[in-house]
Amino acid sequence: MPSSARAGNLKDPEVADLFCKDDPEKLFADLREIGHGSFGAVYFARDVRNNEVVAIKKMSYSGKQTNEKWQDIIKEVKFLQKLRHPNTIEYRGCYLKEHTAWLVMEYCLGSASDLLEVHKKPLQEIEIAAITHGALQGLAYLHSHNMIHRDVKAGNILLTEPGQVKLGDFGSASIVAPANSFVGTPYWMAPEVILAMDEGQYDGKVDVWSLGITSIELAERKPPLFNMNAMSALYHIAQNESPILQSNHWSDSFRNFVDSCLQKIPQDRPTSDVLLNHRFLCRERPLTVIMDLIARTKDAVRELDNLQYRKMKKILYQEKHNGPMGESQEEEEDSEAASCKMNSLGSNHSIPSTSVSTGSQSSSVNSMQEVDDSCSDMTMMHPQDYSSTLESSPHTKKDHQYTWDDGIHRDPRAGLRPASSDKSSQAQNYKNQGRFATIKSASLVTKQIHEHEQESELREQMSGYKRMRRQHQKQ
Repeated sequence: MPSSARAGNLKDPEVADLFCKDDPEKLFADLREIGHGSFGAVYFARDVRNNEVVAIKKMSYSGKQTNEKWQDIIKEVKFLQKLRHPNTIEYRGCYLKEHTAWLVMEYCLGSASDLLEVHKKPLQEIEIAAITHGALQGLAYLHSHNMIHRDVKAGNILLTEPGQVKLGDFGSASIVAPANSFVGTPYWMAPEVILAMDEGQYDGKVDVWSLGITSIELAERKPPLFNMNAMSALYHIAQNESPILQSNHWSDSFRNFVDSCLQKIPQDRPTSDVLLNHRFLCRERPLTVIMDLIARTKDAVRELDNLQYRKMKKILYQEKHNGPMGESQEEEEDSEAASCKMNSLGSNHSIPSTSVSTGSQSSSVNSMQEVDDSCSDMTMMHPQDYSSTLESSPHTKKDHQYTWDDGIHRDPRAGLRPASSDKSSQAQNYKNQGRFATIKSASLVTKQIHEHEQESELREQMSGYKRMRRQHQKQ
């Protein structure tokens, strides 16, 4: 193995140029872990040079498979450096510190998957159209430069404070097309990726398939076949008919869009740039759709976090004065939480992935404070109000129901706020405020940090499947 390929070796000028020379610990403050995955952790941070909020993805290249990890880091940095599009995550630089790469990117509030987790119900069709349209614009840009994302799913479609849609997590991306690697997350994987061998190849149309699966995910809260074992799902995707939207209440144009994305034969599937002209995406919609959704989600997150805070405070108070609570009391607390006034409730769906998204780039609290003196020796943290962020938007506090109207929709508040100037001013305000904002509840952040343990088992299965395929190829 050439010395330049060894982990952390910067003797090769081309490799050295990929990394910033400064000490990241001196440049970034207020680091708080907000997500976790196989690569390491994702942090909220503040750049001390300009007080700007950023997300930092820390990736270790020590321990097992050191050189493979190092090559993955180099590949992802090279990919991110090439990106210049409003619908792809903005890259800020990569730093090395004690066998760990600090990948710095713009901070996003959360992912489309977080929206589903918070509201416990599908998105509205007009919201799906807006999110899908933004993601598809990012994909069309990648494909025009012969790049493939290879892990499109709701968890990797991120949202910013001004309501922009961004593709994130390029750890599985291919810098060349066509490609033939078995890469991605099982339930969203295109048939030709599953079937790809050394002689088989695929192109950007695999991302179009994954976007179709993502559309179903946003409409039904989980991808098709999610109740199956991941390996069984792979076989089903490769051998059986394409999935469709299950409910009849979706519009014909949405159903046709999904069907177009999920054409089994790649030659029959439209390219991303052709799909941008689909009538489902071209129907008129308010410019504020995503900003309204973000505001509504923040309201729900605040209510969830405040409920959790009140519940935990009550438990701590009970234990301090009356001893530990019994099972019946805990069940009563759980039922009280379940009956809380929220949007419709349902079960959480955890989506194990072979590549964890930077959609984990969000956390729940702006700042924290201690409980009152009655619990002074058992400090409890309280999620602060998001009012300063929300009050800057005149369309908070309402669950706006959008409907299609002969292909044309008019926002009843149209004319009340100039969307473009408002977005730019909000973006500038957010850039200058060194604090949290999010669309993810505290319990969801905790859940996602713990989920990476379950993902390890899936990665082992995927590795075994890859070994089996390689053996088959040799034979």
